[in-house]
Formats: sequence, structure tokens, C-alpha cells
Amino acid sequence: MTDDLKVVLISGSFEYDSEESLVILRDYLHENVPARVDGSFRCQLVIFRHEEDTVSLRPVDDADVVVLFTRRLLTAGIELDRFRRYCESGRPLVGLRTASHGFQNWLALDRDVLGGNYDGHYGPGETTLVEIADGAEVHPVLMGVQPFEAYGSLYKNTPIAEDARLLLRGYTEQHTEPVAWTCERRSRVAYTSLGHQKDFWELDFLQLVENSVLWAAGRT
Repeated sequence: MTDDLKVVLISGSFEYDSEESLVILRDYLHENVPARVDGSFRCQLVIFRHEEDTVSLRPVDDADVVVLFTRRLLTAGIELDRFRRYCESGRPLVGLRTASHGFQNWLALDRDVLGGNYDGHYGPGETTLVEIADGAEVHPVLMGVQPFEAYGSLYKNTPIAEDARLLLRGYTEQHTEPVAWTCERRSRVAYTSLGHQKDFWELDFLQLVENSVLWAAGRT
């Protein structure tokens, strides 16, 4: 029997109510995943209350996968070094939305680990149609994921890294951008620029994140 998967969910994106959203994700994973894979998810929340909060990231030392949903945290010193060691030692990571600029003192995380190219976002108010990129239909991260509508402003990420594999594109009336991809350098890393509060009530989005966690951990 496969061992349980320890997932550390790091919350610190206050504009997007990341704590509430990651609780939804945690409960979804606990309830739905054991029926589809060997073993279960054991999720632990690490919660930052504000950008200057001094929260220990020690749980990442024992994590099988980290899900990062933070925005411009001012984490520095020992705790930022701990997170950098996690990433640079080749361990799995799933980034959600503002994770591309999750730590103000390590903005290179986006380029060096996620394979992204965050350069701001377009205006709010438009719904984004999310569709599967050509050639990505059989990727494990997209198993069971159908095109869906997402909320929040569309992030500017063009072009993503040459060694990143594009999975999903987002379309508004005026713009098109990559919204989900994987990057395999030292480890398996998955990222999506989606993650508005309403997205966490969309089953296809939750399926995308579930698949990303399982893929990053080597379970698919």
C-alpha cells in the first residue's frame, strides 16, 4: 500500500483570501482523493496573517509536496533560506496565482523554479475562458479537466520558459495568456496563475490542482 502523501499548504495571499481558499482545497483533497489513489492526503496549513508575519516554515522539511499561495511576503533569513533549500534540493512544488511573486525577497522564484515570467496583469472584470493547450490533452495534470471559466484578472506571463510545458491557455475578449504549465528542472513543479476566490468553487479547477499535486509527487 502506498504511504500517505504529506502536503503542506502555505497561505499568505490576502487579496485572494488564501486561507479560506486553501481550507476548501484541503477539505476537497481529504474527501475526494483517497477514493482515486492509493493512500490518503495529510494536509497541513501554514498560515501567514500579514506580509511581515514571522511564521516558521519548518513543516516544509518533512513535506512530500508544498502548495504555495502567498503574495510578496517579507520572509527573510532562516525561514526564507529553508524554503529556498526545499526548492533547490529538487523537491515538488505547486504554485497558485500569486506564488509567482510569493516572496518579495526571492522574486527569482518565478523564473528560476516555476519557469514563469510574471509581468503584472490586465484589468479586472473579465471572465477568462480556460482551454487545453494544443498537444497537452494527455498530460496527467489535465486528467478529467474540461475547459472552464475562471475569474480574476488575467496574468501576463508571455513568454514562459522554453523548458516549461504549457498546459492551459486563458482567453478574454482582448488577450490570451498561458495560465497553467509544468517545469521540470531539479524536480517536478506545476504552476497556475488562476486562483481567484471563485475559482475554488469550480470543480475543474480543483481537479487541476489535485492532479498537479499528485503529478508533482510522482503519484501519476
